[in-house]
Amino acid sequence: MTIRCLAIDDEPLALQQLVAYIKKVPFLELQAQCQSAMEARAFLENDTVDAIFCDINMPDLNGMDFVKSLASPPLIIFTTAYSEYAVEGFRVNAVDYLLKPFGLQEFQRAANRLRERLEGQRERFEGQKEATEGQDVQDIFLKTDYRIVKVSIPDIRYVEAMSEYLKVWVEGMPKPIITLLSMKKMEERLPDGFMRIHRSYIINLSKIQEVNKNRVIMDAQTFLPIGDMYKEAFQAYLETKFLGK
Repeated sequence: MTIRCLAIDDEPLALQQLVAYIKKVPFLELQAQCQSAMEARAFLENDTVDAIFCDINMPDLNGMDFVKSLASPPLIIFTTAYSEYAVEGFRVNAVDYLLKPFGLQEFQRAANRLRERLEGQRERFEGQKEATEGQDVQDIFLKTDYRIVKVSIPDIRYVEAMSEYLKVWVEGMPKPIITLLSMKKMEERLPDGFMRIHRSYIINLSKIQEVNKNRVIMDAQTFLPIGDMYKEAFQAYLETKFLGK
């Protein structure tokens, strides 16, 4: 098992030490190192990891608040010089808590706990996958404000990127569902029948009313642009559906 990791610490020497420890553990694979939570958030908009080693005391946005802000946080191991954060760390379901200065042996123990937790998650996922094999999963759940909303995938008309959030436009709903999620994760979750046509738009192909030059018309008020890097794939799709010369 390989665990893809992100290391975050605003202190260069502490980050250097953390990275060195990660590289000494065979089953850990460093994907990126960041010196702020804001830098880490930008990285996670386009990439995913299995685990984050995160300092707590950082300027602008501390590690605890950063983890709480993630819509679907990976596994977390907190690192800090202040022991009073330990209880709060476990309240956000952190796998472990490393008190600075910590050595390689302590880090290895935390990494082993991380592997055990991830193996357990994957075993449960495989069990659920087997239980639902052959069935079409038609629903997703989206966190919005303080609620979790069930959405029928066929009813999704299109998804619109809005900074760190997504607007999910659903058939029969006058307003979109706004959720903290990356376009990459949404694109991975949606099944065939959805296509990304622009860096800011994923559409339900069955909801298209018209294609006019470089725009997709979803209804009388909704005209979505087709991005240059997505034109070829979208045109290929149209050609499979086109009747006539």
